[in-house]
Amino acid sequence: MTELLSEEDIASRLERGRWRREGDEIIRDWQLENFAEAIAFVNRVAEVAEEANHHPDILIHGWNKVRLSLTNHSAGGLTEADFEMAARIDAL
Repeated sequence: MTELLSEEDIASRLERGRWRREGDEIIRDWQLENFAEAIAFVNRVAEVAEEANHHPDILIHGWNKVRLSLTNHSAGGLTEADFEMAARIDAL
């Protein structure tokens, strides 16, 4: 089973970026140029998520906003894999 991160480790990792915590998830919002750019961004996220076999929940709302949520469902909380995936998404 994948090891859950400690509360201190999660807080430390969140200090350095744009992701925020909500319960057992880390979440980040984007506002893109238009609807087509939002869909293109989601498609790029899907490619890296497939490569990593770690898939965020994706919400497209408004006409140009995307919210991504990461957690490790099988582990029951936040793990190293969630922050690794967040970093890969941030690099897009």
